[in-house]
Amino acid sequence: MTGHNHSFFCLCDLIRYQDVDFVVYTGDQDATAEQILDGARLRFGVRLPRPVHFVFLKRRLLVEASLYPYFTLLGQSVGSMFLAWEALSAFPPELCVDSMGYAFTLPVFRYLGGCRVGSYVHYPTISTDMLSVVRERSPRFNNADYVSRNPVLSAVKVVYYCAFALLYGLAGSCSDVVMVNSTWTLGHVLALWRAPNRTSVVYPPCHVQAFLDVPLDEEEEGEEGGGRCHSVVSVAQFRPEKDHRLQIRAFRKLLDRKGAEPGSRESVKLVLIGGCRNQEDEDRVLMLRGLCQELGMADRVEFKLNIPFEELKKELAEATIGLHTMWNEHFGIGVVECMAAGTVILAHKSGGPKMDIVVPFEGGPTGFLAYDEDGYADAMERILAMPPASRLEMRRRARQSVARFSDSEFEASFLAATEPLMGTLES
Repeated sequence: MTGHNHSFFCLCDLIRYQDVDFVVYTGDQDATAEQILDGARLRFGVRLPRPVHFVFLKRRLLVEASLYPYFTLLGQSVGSMFLAWEALSAFPPELCVDSMGYAFTLPVFRYLGGCRVGSYVHYPTISTDMLSVVRERSPRFNNADYVSRNPVLSAVKVVYYCAFALLYGLAGSCSDVVMVNSTWTLGHVLALWRAPNRTSVVYPPCHVQAFLDVPLDEEEEGEEGGGRCHSVVSVAQFRPEKDHRLQIRAFRKLLDRKGAEPGSRESVKLVLIGGCRNQEDEDRVLMLRGLCQELGMADRVEFKLNIPFEELKKELAEATIGLHTMWNEHFGIGVVECMAAGTVILAHKSGGPKMDIVVPFEGGPTGFLAYDEDGYADAMERILAMPPASRLEMRRRARQSVARFSDSEFEASFLAATEPLMGTLES
């Protein structure tokens, strides 16, 4: 088995299939097996009931985007095939489950390794939405301005994307069992892999239980207008697709709204919480700080980088609004965590948040959705203007609604989806 969520997968199957040995392929050469398992325990509360084996791969650089400044999707996909061959050479399994999204490893394991293969798709490597962005020549984080402005380059990129989508579909169709993490992902995988009878939705494990001890602030009901300092909290890695610029600009518009009460305008702050993976992310944070300075609200925006989980819980416990701005987020674990912690969620009107998470529950809304700067500013203004009792009711309803994304729900769905694969090992 290989993948980012291997701890959850192993926990599910280790308990049920006592006679099966589990192996995790990982490129984390700077960590030991004990450190990886400790990380899963501390962050997600996952404790494995028996040992698993780790195979440490040396060629993870082959799947790093930085190695391929051009034709990145193709470069990473071909690189993943060489990485799969290294994994096979180190330890040939009978069954392999990919959860990293490297679909091009599936034919390598199936046809060269003779394995049964399964996959858990978080985000399709390419999607019909990505094709539409290029066809319409819309500038996005994955469609540079110089490409979107040039009709020739746009036409070449459309051909490249279409050819890659065909290859991606052929690779994915090799999977004996396909699991996807959301309704949005399901639609794209069905369109490209064309395996409806082998595909099912398995919502990812969200550590909902860890946030249930965060109290829903009853005192809020007795406070008036500007008497409370409201915080708008965003939880997302500092990656370009998370669109922190939209958050900052929308917050500036909120502060500028003439219709808002002076007291509430003066008692609201934006808190950006996230992880920095590398120097590129740190440079992005510097750019965002500069944007705050440019908009004259550096004193209203706090950056909290790589903070401990307990501090994250504290920030969410004190927050009024949980903010999310990624377009076509495949699922949105951060959105679920905000709702479980009791914030009023304001998420992007697309992808997993729109289709699966911020949906009505027991006849009432569980949060707000928006698309652009004005929409986000409008929604934040509405949330802050809500009577405290109404906010509290929505927060309670949202918290109850996310129980369907718990670890136990994931375990049941995952075991049901993989039973056809695991059955081949028992026979």
